[in-house]
Amino acid sequence: MKNLKRILESQRDELKQLDLASLCTRKEEQELQLNSNLAQVVIGVRRSGKSTLCQKVLLEKGVNFAYVNFDDERLRKAKTDDLDDVLQMLYEIYGDFTHLFLDEVQNVKDWPLFVNRLLRQKMRLIITGSNANLLSGELATHLTGRYHKIDLFPFSFAEICRMNNVDMQSGSVKAIGLRQHALAQYIMEGGFPELTTLPEINRHDYLQSLLKAIIEKDICKRYKIKHKKTLSELANKMLDWFCQEKSYNDVTNELGIKSVHTTKNYIEYLQNAYLLYILPKFSLKSKEKTMARKAYAIDPAFIDEHDNALLTESYGLRLENVITLEVARRIHSEYQQVYYLRKDNEFEVDLVIVERSHVKELIQVTYDFSNPSEKLFKREVEGLTRGSALTHCDNLTLIVMYGDTGIIEHNGKKIRVVSASEWLINQ
Repeated sequence: MKNLKRILESQRDELKQLDLASLCTRKEEQELQLNSNLAQVVIGVRRSGKSTLCQKVLLEKGVNFAYVNFDDERLRKAKTDDLDDVLQMLYEIYGDFTHLFLDEVQNVKDWPLFVNRLLRQKMRLIITGSNANLLSGELATHLTGRYHKIDLFPFSFAEICRMNNVDMQSGSVKAIGLRQHALAQYIMEGGFPELTTLPEINRHDYLQSLLKAIIEKDICKRYKIKHKKTLSELANKMLDWFCQEKSYNDVTNELGIKSVHTTKNYIEYLQNAYLLYILPKFSLKSKEKTMARKAYAIDPAFIDEHDNALLTESYGLRLENVITLEVARRIHSEYQQVYYLRKDNEFEVDLVIVERSHVKELIQVTYDFSNPSEKLFKREVEGLTRGSALTHCDNLTLIVMYGDTGIIEHNGKKIRVVSASEWLINQ
C-alpha cells in the first residue's frame, strides 16, 4: 500500500502522546491477560475507550508491542493480501516485538485467517472491535475458542466520579449531595470518555457523527444494507422507545417495514453494533421470551441526541437505563443472564438476574420514592413481591434516586431499598 510506512509511523507517534496520568483506571484492565496464548478481544461501542484501555495496559506493563489502527481512513482500502506487508513494516518500525495490537481489525476482509496464523506462530494478540458479530461469526469460526472476550461500555457512573474527583466514600451531607448531583448529570449526559474529558467538543455534533459512524460503518457496510434510510429510522425510533416493551410485530407495523424478518435482523444489527442493549422477557415458556423485547440506549447521551428525538426528560426511565447497563457490566455472561418480567398488565419487574437457570435477584428501579403514592407503591413494591412469588426468588432490591433506604416488609417479603448513587459506586 502506498505510504504504508508513513501511516504506521504516524500512528506510533500518536500513541507516544498518550498521557497515562490523565487516564481513568477501569476494572476491565484487570481482565487483559497479556501472557495468555489466547487472543485478547476488547469489544464495545465506538468511542467507549477500547483503544485507550489496551494502550494504557500495554504501556504500564512495559510490554514490547507494535500497533496498527485499521479504523484509520488511510487504511480503508486494506485487504487481506496487504496484512503481511503491514506486519513486515511493523517489524521495520518497532523492531522485534512480542505483542501485536490490532485496532478495529474487522475492517479488513478475511482478517481472522491472518489472526489465526499469528496465533499459531505464538504471537500475543490484542484485538479491538465495534461489532459483536466479530465474535459470534468471523472469529468464532476460525479460532474455535482461542480468544478471551472483554466487553467495554462507555464510562460507568463510578468511573465518572473518579474522573471528576467526586468523593465516593464519605457519608457527609456534602459528599452525598455531590454524588446525587453527579448522578443527575450522568443520567442525562452519559459517559462517552471524550465528552467527559474534552470540554471543547461540541456535544451535539460529536454524538451525531458517532451515531452516523455506527450506522454506516458498523452496520450498513458490514451487512451490506440496501435500505439505509429504514435502518436509520428504526435506530432513532428504538432510542425513542428506550425501556419500553416492544414486539417485533409492534415495530414492524409502527414503522411500516415490509417484514418482521427484516425488523428482527435490523434490531440484531443495532445490538451487534452496541448501539442498543436488548433485554428479552423472562418466562418459563421459551416462546414468550422471543416475542417481546426491551431496548436500552448503550449510553444516556444517545437518548436525546439523535434525529427527531422525543425531547422528554423522563428521569425515571433514564435511571432505569443507567441501572440496566450497570447490571450488564457486572454480570458474568458465561453463566448469568438478565431479563425483565411482565405478567400481562398485572405487574412488572424491571430486572431479573438469572444464574445457571435459577433466579438470583429481582430489581426494581424508581426515581422518586420519597413519598410514594398508592399507585407507585403498588407498582414497585407489589411488582417485586408478586415477581418473587412467581420466580421463587426472595432477593428483592428496590433502587431509588430519592427516598428513604432500608428494609420494607410487604406481603411476607423483605425488600432492600437502596440509593441509586450508592448502589452504582459499590460493586
